[in-house]
Formats: sequence, C-alpha cells, structure tokens
Amino acid sequence: MDTKKIGAFIAMNRKKKGYTQEQLAEKLGVTNKTISRWENGHYMPDLSLLEPLSKELDITLNELLAGEEIIKEEAKEYSEQNLIQTIDYTDKKIKNEHKKISLFIIGIGIFTSLCAFTVFPSESSWSSIYSMIGLFLFVVGIFRELKISSLLKKGLISTILFILLLGIFFIFDYVNVTQFKQPPIYRLTTTTVFSDDGNKMIEYQNPFYNVFRINANTPNEYYLIDDKKQYTIDTVPTSPFNVDKSSFEQLKKYKSKYIGDNSNTSHLLNSLPLSEYGYVFEIDSENYGLTINYNCTDWYNNENLYIHKALVYNSVSLFKLIDNLEYITFNFSGSNYTITREHCPLNKNIEQKINDNEFVSDRMKLFETN
Repeated sequence: MDTKKIGAFIAMNRKKKGYTQEQLAEKLGVTNKTISRWENGHYMPDLSLLEPLSKELDITLNELLAGEEIIKEEAKEYSEQNLIQTIDYTDKKIKNEHKKISLFIIGIGIFTSLCAFTVFPSESSWSSIYSMIGLFLFVVGIFRELKISSLLKKGLISTILFILLLGIFFIFDYVNVTQFKQPPIYRLTTTTVFSDDGNKMIEYQNPFYNVFRINANTPNEYYLIDDKKQYTIDTVPTSPFNVDKSSFEQLKKYKSKYIGDNSNTSHLLNSLPLSEYGYVFEIDSENYGLTINYNCTDWYNNENLYIHKALVYNSVSLFKLIDNLEYITFNFSGSNYTITREHCPLNKNIEQKINDNEFVSDRMKLFETN
C-alpha cells in the first residue's frame, strides 16, 4: 500500500472539494495535524475512518485505497487488490504495535533491574525484589517477540534465558561484595548481633556463600566472605581492626631494615590501627627510635580496651617489620606509652590473641607509662 500516493490523492480531492485541513478534520472528528500526516504519507487513516473520509471527498473506498481515480471497468480488479493490500497493511500495523509494546516491556525491565543495583541501598530487601521484577519483565518482552509457533518451546527458551540472566545477576552481585565491599543483594536471611566489645556484626546468608560484615558502620569495618560456609555468626573469627588494611599479611609489604626510611614508615603507620585518629611521627636516628603523637585521648577512646589492643598490635608489628627499630613511644593527649624491642615479645599469632582482653592487659604491663 503506497501511503505517499494515497496521501497525495487525499490532498488533491480535499482541495477539489474546497476544504481546508481544519475543515476536513472537523468533519471527521480528528485534528488538522492528523490530516497533515495522512497527506504527507506518514500515516494511513484508521480503518474506521476510511468510509467517512471517502464520502466527504466524494470518492469511492476503492479509489481511496488505490490512491487514484478508477474507471468502472477496473473497479473489481482494484477491489481485490486493495483488499489484499489493506489486510497486509493491517497485519503489519498490528505486528508493529505488538513490537512496540514488547520493546516497552523490555525497556521497563532493564530500567527496573538497573534501579535495583544502583538506586536502592544494598541493605534494602527491595533490591532483590526489583531485580527479579525487572528480569521477569525483560524475559516477558523477549517471549512476546520470539518467532516460534510452539508455546512450549517459547516457554522453555524464556525459562533458560531467565536462569542464565539470573546467574549473571548473581555473579555481578558477588563482584560487588568482593571488590566493592557491598552487602549482597541476593540473600536468604540477615542476622545482626552485638559483640562483647559493643561492635556490630551482620551476617548475610546467600544461597551460595555467607558474608560477615564485621565492625559494621565503624572506621574499622571489613567484610569476610565465607565461600565454603564453614562459619556461623558465633564462630567467625573477628578482629577489632580492619583486616583489609591492618592484617599482618597486608603489612608485610612495608618490611624494612632501617627506621630512617620515612616514606616506608609513614605508609606503615597509615595502615596500622589508630591512624584513623590522625597523627604525626618523629624518628630518632641516633637511638633508632620512633615517636608517634596521636590526635586523641587514650582514656576517652579506650572503650573495650581498643587503644590498648592497638598499642600491643602496633608495637609487635613495628618491631617485626623494621629491623633496627629499638624503641617506640606512643603519645596521646592523656598520657604516653613507651616500649623497647627487648621488652616486646614478637608473638607470631598476635592477630588471634588480640581479642583476648586478659592477654592484652598482661602485655600492657610491659609498657612504661607517664
């Protein structure tokens, strides 16, 4: 069906009748913009308007659909041809509308899924719900556009697609957890407990792994991903410090023979506990000592022995990693603590023992205090 030809024919007969576009539009109950689109060949009139339009223009329906005048002898031939073209045009229009709806559903599905990963806080249970809704809508849109006659095959393909995409979502969620330290979106349960030292720990149970968010909402927050599901919230090993930053495994790269390496010492102190309070340090090159002045008060921040735990851990770490370091002085606005290499046992399992308050209190006796 040649819409350009039909449009030009409509315009010619409108002018022949002496109608403006506005006048013809008023007679048919449409807008003059609609008439303009017909005449430009951008759209065909709706089926319900074909007969009223042909009557207003004093032409036959056959002539309207053909886009030209038809002599009586050719009317039957044109009638059959126009019928076939009209059916074909209608079928294409229905398919086009069907495709538009499918693409709209797919677009809504993609938008909803993206919102689940970007708009909603990762702690919100709505994230997983919206991602599932978005994924379902996306697959429904694909289902509508599959050129397969068998509903069973279409359903099977759509189900496989849903499972594959859900698997990709789970992988993306796992990457968010491991690389960007975000709570998993897909989780079966969320459990929150408070430890004896007052820190909050949250356990997220995913179908394939567990995530422990230790020291939640503190400067020392860190994540432990339990891929083997070997821990419970009662048995998971914890540290009062951020192990991603302060574990001895992370500190080993700052191993040095000399205390005089200011840059290395600075990086090491930045990675140790108490750095979150701010500090300045001085190096005693003659006596191979290190003085660290922290911007906090020891008694005020020593809830649950946090300061004392940090002093024990930091002194062991510094003596282990700087070979010629002989003494360390930790200064606070409330008091100061000094310890020498000679009086500091270099415990191999310091990370495991640092939660033992009795062990920490015993080691604090080795410091000289003022």
